Amino acid sequence: MFIKAGLITLALALTASASPFVEGRGSRVSFEKRDGLTTQDGWFDHKKAIEMVVRDHNKHRQNLVNLFWNVGPQAFNEGAQVLPIANMSQSAPPEKRQAEALTDEENDVYWEGPISIGTPGQNFQIDFDTGSADLWIPSTKCTSPYCSNKNKYDPSRSSTSAKKSGQFSILYGDGSEVSGPEYTDTVTVAGVTAKGQYFSPVDTISPSFGSEAVDGILGLAFPAISNLNKSPFFNTAKSQGAVKNGVFGMKLAKIGSELYLGGTDSSLYTGSIEYHPVTGTGFWQIGGASLRVGSQTVASGFQTIIDSGTTIIYGPPSSVAALYKAIPGSKVYDSQNGFYSFPCATTPSNVALNWGGKSWAISADNFVLGKASLTECIGAIVGRDMGLGSKTWLVGDSFMKNVYTAFSFDSKSVGFAALQQGLLPPV
Repeated sequence: MFIKAGLITLALALTASASPFVEGRGSRVSFEKRDGLTTQDGWFDHKKAIEMVVRDHNKHRQNLVNLFWNVGPQAFNEGAQVLPIANMSQSAPPEKRQAEALTDEENDVYWEGPISIGTPGQNFQIDFDTGSADLWIPSTKCTSPYCSNKNKYDPSRSSTSAKKSGQFSILYGDGSEVSGPEYTDTVTVAGVTAKGQYFSPVDTISPSFGSEAVDGILGLAFPAISNLNKSPFFNTAKSQGAVKNGVFGMKLAKIGSELYLGGTDSSLYTGSIEYHPVTGTGFWQIGGASLRVGSQTVASGFQTIIDSGTTIIYGPPSSVAALYKAIPGSKVYDSQNGFYSFPCATTPSNVALNWGGKSWAISADNFVLGKASLTECIGAIVGRDMGLGSKTWLVGDSFMKNVYTAFSFDSKSVGFAALQQGLLPPV
């Protein structure tokens, strides 16, 4: 998570009507966006992109392990499998890929904001992630230098803290892990409170998190992929009546972004929300998708997992190869990790995803991860098997920044709507 601040608003709806996609009235809090794959002067940061690939691979590998133990292998998509752990030493690019001088400026990666845990509340900055289902933050028992710049949870300072018998652990590509005990406590996000919320105050933290300004992660996916096998924060808040509707909406952008809990914010989108039923277990997964370049369909009939925790869009290597074949001048840039390049001067603005209704285009700006040279750009769609299924794509915020996205636990569906004019991404 490579981080640069930009304003986001977190809006939490405390009341709403019976519709799964309604605007509720609630509180808003300043919310920051943290950035990472494009340097300040527009270059593609290859090393950081590979770090993201490795982390995304291992995050979803762990999700599959959690799904196996929580539900069973019958919940896997067709062709899904738990792949070996990825690591940077295996995925590192050849030295020639690092020839361009890079300015360490970071762009469009993760979305984070403040929460409090305990009574009285202890404050943390958290990444909100639709691709995971657990809450973790560092504890005062973490003595690693990687915890030195983090806010740390002290259970002795909270009258509502309770230690449980479980253990939390996730492995990362640098050979380290994030791990710690299981606790419950009161968790509050801008006035929405979940009492007795399960989480982990970790005492071991991966070096890859050490330089980041965020303290931890709050997952917004389904309980089936929880490492703790417990109800995630938003589900707990809904069950306790802290929000009336089990719906949240996201508008992701460089400025003016918003996470809205308990409904959707109709001031940010126009028309109705086109929603589709969740088809998988644990993930915000919807099926019947197709990928088009203009009028040409290059892939169809696949599943998609909508994940705000990554910038990249991952697809099966053969399908992604077909996509770039339809983009003139495209070529493989990094075969090991699945990146492609194409002429910057002809960056496509007609690549679109479709789920049987409207076609939702990815703007030219969002399709580019950065420049590989003065004339070549890197595409945001990457060909890589993530183990999630033979016809399953992982769709990150390079797509989500083009639409308003709604997630409904109530109707088990994901929906998209057109952004209001003036809020559209650059072309």
